[in-house]
Amino acid sequence: MSYGFNNFIKNIFPRRLFYRALLIVAAPIIILQMVITIVFFDSLWIKTNKGMTRALVGEMKTFITAYDNGKYNNNDLSGLFSVYLDLNVKYIENSDFKKESKERWFSPIDRTLRRELKPKMGSGNYWFDTTAYKELIIINVKHNTGYFEFLIPKDRVTSTSARMFALWITLPALLLISIAIVFLKNQTRPIINLAKAAERFGRGENIDEYRPSGALEIRQAGFEFDKMRKRIMRHINQRSEMLSGISHDLRTPLTRMKLQLALIKDVNLSKKLSLDVIEMEKMLNEYLEFTRSSYSEKDETFDISKLIKDIVNKYENNNITLEVIPRVYMNGRKNLIQRSLNNLIDNSIKYAKKISLQLSKKNNNIMITVDDDGPGIPASEYKNVFKPFYKIDKSRGDSKSSVGLGLSITSDTIKSHGGNILLEKSPLNGLRVKIFLPL
Repeated sequence: MSYGFNNFIKNIFPRRLFYRALLIVAAPIIILQMVITIVFFDSLWIKTNKGMTRALVGEMKTFITAYDNGKYNNNDLSGLFSVYLDLNVKYIENSDFKKESKERWFSPIDRTLRRELKPKMGSGNYWFDTTAYKELIIINVKHNTGYFEFLIPKDRVTSTSARMFALWITLPALLLISIAIVFLKNQTRPIINLAKAAERFGRGENIDEYRPSGALEIRQAGFEFDKMRKRIMRHINQRSEMLSGISHDLRTPLTRMKLQLALIKDVNLSKKLSLDVIEMEKMLNEYLEFTRSSYSEKDETFDISKLIKDIVNKYENNNITLEVIPRVYMNGRKNLIQRSLNNLIDNSIKYAKKISLQLSKKNNNIMITVDDDGPGIPASEYKNVFKPFYKIDKSRGDSKSSVGLGLSITSDTIKSHGGNILLEKSPLNGLRVKIFLPL
C-alpha cells in the first residue's frame, strides 16, 4: 500500500530539481494566499455585503411603509430617499408584474439579495436584475395594483475594497515567486553545469577547464569531480605513454630482425620467419590503436551518411550493399567512428561473402546495421567478444594476425559517444551488428 502510494506521489511531482524547488517555495505562498483569501471572503467581504444588503432592504421596506402611510407626499418622499439615501424609486401602476429570470446563482451579490428580499418582501413578490446596467441594480417589488421599481447603485450592496485586497494579495505573491524563480535558476545552474561536464567527460570529450560554482556543497562536489577527472586523465596518459614506449622499443629489434632475415640464404626459413615478424608488427599496431587516447580528438558535426558512403566506396567491393538515408548529421569524433565502422566491415569481409549496411533514423537516435552471411557467432559469446584480447576458437576461426581488440575498440568508441552496440542473428544467416548513436 505504502509502496504504491510512494510511486503515485513520485509520478505526480516534477522530476527536475528546479521545478521541485520552485514547488517547495511557491506552494506555501499559494496556499497561504488562498487561506487568507477564503478567510477574508467569508468573514469580511460576505458579511459586509450581507450587512449592506440587509440595510438596503430595510430602507426599501421603510419607503414602502411610509408610502402606504399617506402622511407624506409621495413625490417628496421619493425625492428625500433619492437625495439622502441614494435610492431612486418610482411606482408603476396598472401594469402587469412580470418576473424576469435575470438572477445569477453563482453571483455572491445575487445570492445575498435573494436571501434578504425573500423574508421581507415575500416569495414571488419581487425580482431583480444586476446585469442590465454596469453600475446599477434594478429591483422590482409588487405592491397593490402595480409595483415599485428601485434603481440602486451597486456600491450600496458590495464593498469595493475586495478588488484592492485581491490586487494587493496577488501582486506581492507574483513578485515573491518571480524572485524565487530567479534565485532558484542561479542555484540550479551550477548543478546543471556539473551534470553536463560529467556527461561530456563520460562520452570521452575533452574538458579544457571546469570551474565549480554555486553553494558550498555544490562547489565541493565540483572540486571532487575535477580531481577525479584529472586522476583518470593522468592514468589514461600514463597507460598510453607506457604502452607506446613498449611498442616503440619493440619496433627496434623487429627492424633488426627484418634486416637479418634479408641476409638468410634459406628462402623457406626466411619466409616463415618474415611472416612471424609481420604478425608481431600487426599485434603492436593493434595494441597502439587500443591504447590510443580518444580524448585527443575533438567533437565535430559531420554527415554520417556521407561518411558511410565514403567508407564503402573505398573497399570497391560489389558484394557490399548500402542503404542509407541522406544528410544525417551527428556530433562526435569522426575518425573514431570511421575506425569502428572499418573494423566491422573488415571482420565481415574476412568471414563472409555478402555484406549489407543500413543507416536509419528514429526519433533522436541513429541506427547503423551491418549484416553478413558468414558463420556468425554463438549467442553465448555475444558479450564476450567485446572484451579486450578475447578470441573465439570456433566457427570464425582464430586469426594469427589478430589479438582480439577490434570489437573491443568499436564498443568503447560507440559507448563513449553515448550509444550502444548489440549483436544478433542476421537475416543473411550470419552476424548482425546494430549500432545506436544519439543525434
